[in-house]
Formats: sequence, C-alpha cells, structure tokens
Amino acid sequence: MIVRNLTTDQPALLAFKHQIIDPQNILANSWTTNNSVCNWVGVSCAAKHPRVGVLDLFNMGLTGTIPPQLGNLSFLVSRNLSHNNFHDHFPRELGRLSRLKLIDLSFNFLNGEIPSWFGRLDKVLHLNLRNNNLTGVIPPSIANLSNLENLDLNHNLIHGNIPHEISKFLNLKILRLASNQLSGSIPAVIYNISSLRMISVASNNLFGSLPKHICRHLPNLKALYLDGNEFSGQIPSIGECKNLQGLQLSTNRFNGSIPRNIGSLTKLRTLFLYDINLEGGSLSNNSTRSVVAFPLTPANLDCSR
Repeated sequence: MIVRNLTTDQPALLAFKHQIIDPQNILANSWTTNNSVCNWVGVSCAAKHPRVGVLDLFNMGLTGTIPPQLGNLSFLVSRNLSHNNFHDHFPRELGRLSRLKLIDLSFNFLNGEIPSWFGRLDKVLHLNLRNNNLTGVIPPSIANLSNLENLDLNHNLIHGNIPHEISKFLNLKILRLASNQLSGSIPAVIYNISSLRMISVASNNLFGSLPKHICRHLPNLKALYLDGNEFSGQIPSIGECKNLQGLQLSTNRFNGSIPRNIGSLTKLRTLFLYDINLEGGSLSNNSTRSVVAFPLTPANLDCSR
C-alpha cells in the first residue's frame, strides 16, 4: 500500500513545474524546496489534512503538457489550469483524483477525446473544458458524475449525439454544448431536469422539434440558446418560462407564429428570432425574417452564454 502525504505532493508539483514553460517565472521563483508546498503560488492546503487541496494557476501564460504525476495529488479538490497554453491529451492518471469537485481546463489547446475515466470522478460539481480542441463523442460514462451542476464543453470539435445519459444529472444547472459538431436531436429526457437554468447548444447540427410546454418541467430556466441549428416545428409556449432572461432561436427552421404569451416574460433581456420562417405577429414585418434584440449585460443574466 502506497502512503501519500505532503512529501508526495511536492515531487508531483515539481514534475509539473519542470515539464512546462513558465515565461513569467512565477513558478520558478515560488515553487522551490526552500518554501513549504502550502505557501507556493497557486497552491492551497486543506486545514484538516496537510495535503494540497487546491491548484489554481489561472491565466499564468503556462505552456506544455499536463504531466501524469498530478494524479498523485490525491487530496486535490479543485484544479484550475484555465486560460493557459496546455496541449496534448489528458493523462489517465488524473482519473485517480477522486476528491475533485472542480475541474477547469478551459481556454487551452487540449486535444483528443474526453476520456471515459472522467466517469470515476463522481464528486465533481463543475466540469469546464470549453475552448479547447477536443474531439470524439461525449462518453456515456460521464453520467456517473451524478452530482454535476455545471457542464461546459462549448467551442470544441465534439461530434455525435447528445447522450441520453445526461438526464442522470439530477442537479445540473448549466448545460453548455455550443459551437461543436453535435448532431441528432436533444434527448427529450433532458427537459425533465428541473434544476436546469441554462441550455446552450447553439451552432451545432441539431434538429427536431421542441416540446410545446418546454418549461413545464424547467421552472428555473433562465437561458435557452438554440440558434444556428436545424430545429423545426413551432416555437414552444415560451411564455410559461417565467424566469427566462435570454432566448436565442435564430437561424433555424421554425415556422408558424410567435407565441402570444411571450409578452408575459417580464424578466426577458435578450430575444433573437431572426432567420426563421415566422409569420404574422407584432414582432415581425414579413414571413421570412424576424429580428428582435434587447441588450444583454452580465448584470442582467447570471448564466451568460
């Protein structure tokens, strides 16, 4: 049996340091054996256990690959390496970090498929892999992240269908899958996740119709971004979404008319309905193009696209 302690964490982090380019010498000056690991820049240790619990290297201009030795940080709860220049694949050793609750690797250049071992990290609440070069499909094993609240895979090269297994995320609040190469329809079971506040699947190759009473089981929905797809049929009875602040349905194949109850959305801040085949209604001047837009600021919408 391998006993891991703070002396195990130190060589894992030093291996990370030696494998990357640190143009500002932030780690070079701080990550030395003369200082306690818990005092290194971007490192925090748990109060109860003297082990590395947080690794936060956000926006430090770091370049390189993620070394497998990080899998030895067995008490790691939060890992934020976002807004850097990390590339290559995910080392499988990271699947050992069973205490992780936050994973943020967004805005890097990581490639390859999302590994199936992500399904072992069942304590994760926030998984953010947006703005990378990830390919392949969303692995069904991701459904094992039963506590997940925020899934952000925006702006990658992921293809295939949205897996039905996402319906097992009973606590999911934010679902961002926009700007990928996803196809097929949105699984109907997703509309039963009552905790959802945001659905963003814009700029994919999705099609099919939407349920008429989309908010009947989504009472907390604040943002629905479906623009840039091939959705068809009538626009749902969107006026039932009393908490809706952002609605973007542009560049689809919807037809019919704008629901009359849309006027009851008193919290709505952004509405885009252009390049869809709507007819009639006070918001449209012709049968082929509707353009409706209201300004959106972060203050108006806490789950921005």
